[in-house]
Amino acid sequence: MTETHFTTDHEYVRVEGDAGVVGVTDYAQSQLGDIVFIELPPVGKIIAKGETLATVESVKAASEVFSPVSGEVIEVNGELDKSPAVVNEDPLGAGWFVKLRLSQPDELAGLLDEVGYETHVKSL
Repeated sequence: MTETHFTTDHEYVRVEGDAGVVGVTDYAQSQLGDIVFIELPPVGKIIAKGETLATVESVKAASEVFSPVSGEVIEVNGELDKSPAVVNEDPLGAGWFVKLRLSQPDELAGLLDEVGYETHVKSL
C-alpha cells in the first residue's frame, strides 16, 4: 500500500516501503509553466527535510524544489534529462524526481494528506 503526503509548497512524497518517491504536484507544474530543464541531486546525497532537492527551470523562471522529508537519494529519474516536460504531463506519475531512503519516517506526520492538500490549494 502506498501513501502520498504533500507540503504546502507543492511537493509530494509517495511512500513505497522504506523509500519515498518525491516530485512536484500538478498545481506546482501548472504554476511553473513549460519545464525545460531539471537539475537533480546525485545518487548517494544525504538530504535534510526542507533542503533544496532540485532546481526546475521553466519558460517562466527557475525555482527550487525542497525535500519534504530527510533521506538518502537512492535513485534519480534519468528520463527527466531527456524529457523534462514529463513533469508537466504526469507530475505524480512518470514525472517523479528522486527516490529517497527515508531516514526519519516520523517526518511524514507533519505533512498534508490528499484531502488536506486539496483544501490548501483551493484556499490559494
